[in-house]
Amino acid sequence: MDDRERGLERLDAVTDELRGHPDVAVGRMFGSEGYSVRGKLFAFVSTDGRLVVKLPEARIEELRLDNMVMRGRPMREWAVVPYADGAERWATIAVEAHAYLDEITP
Repeated sequence: MDDRERGLERLDAVTDELRGHPDVAVGRMFGSEGYSVRGKLFAFVSTDGRLVVKLPEARIEELRLDNMVMRGRPMREWAVVPYADGAERWATIAVEAHAYLDEITP
């Protein structure tokens, strides 16, 4: 199993409860499938197996996460969570990302 498959397996496990929400669906962005709220992606797995989530810029700093970098540019509201941080941290941050997108998505 490669890093991405391993990450996808973990994301599937830690988002089991979130997928039960009627407004959560599988979406596609940045060339990857992930989970969305009313069409807006909040969590997916990068090609190297890290969790990528959308959170407010200040919260990313508080959590001491790195920003996702795309074409050499850090994306200010997208953070990466290493696989090594563990399933519990992934679950907590995925729930927080869902709540953030749920709040700002009409």
